[in-house]
Amino acid sequence: MTMVEPPPLDPLTGDERLLGVDASVSDFWRFALPDATTNNVRGWLAEYLVWRATGVERPVRVEWDAFDVLWGNIRIEVKSSALVQRWAQRQPSTLAFSGLRGKLLDPETNTYAAESTYNADVYVLAVNLAGREQFKQLDIANWRFAVLSRHALEATGQSTLTWVRAQQLATAVVGYDELAAAIQEAAAR
Repeated sequence: MTMVEPPPLDPLTGDERLLGVDASVSDFWRFALPDATTNNVRGWLAEYLVWRATGVERPVRVEWDAFDVLWGNIRIEVKSSALVQRWAQRQPSTLAFSGLRGKLLDPETNTYAAESTYNADVYVLAVNLAGREQFKQLDIANWRFAVLSRHALEATGQSTLTWVRAQQLATAVVGYDELAAAIQEAAAR
């Protein structure tokens, strides 16, 4: 089967104008991504932090890839959770991470594998631990990262972990500044 490949695109800078509308890409971003606390955007921020920590050049997120970050030959999956959500809450959210296994897409046949598998070498489970009182959406000091080897995760057979269980299985639980070293350590196991 011949696949239809999307045309290559340069990443947008934000200054581009939408054709036929008096608006820029930055205007659209302000509409679609007004804060970093919504579930999707928080996940993308967590992926971006891993990209930055590993020093990968020109990170561009690939939607629906088998893993989120490729650092040398280390495949990294990133998941995120937070105590505070964008909606009113009676209590802080339970910290959990789902989708740790996934079905691989075969690009030749455009079909998914029958079985879900662990598709990364290292799993970074990122949490924003700030409560409502101290919450500052761009303060990276509020984030902690549980870094797990594929082997440790695979041994559980689980597709979802709580933050408590993630910490127990982790090679390390670190802040942003120690993240790259923790990923290397987990990959070496």
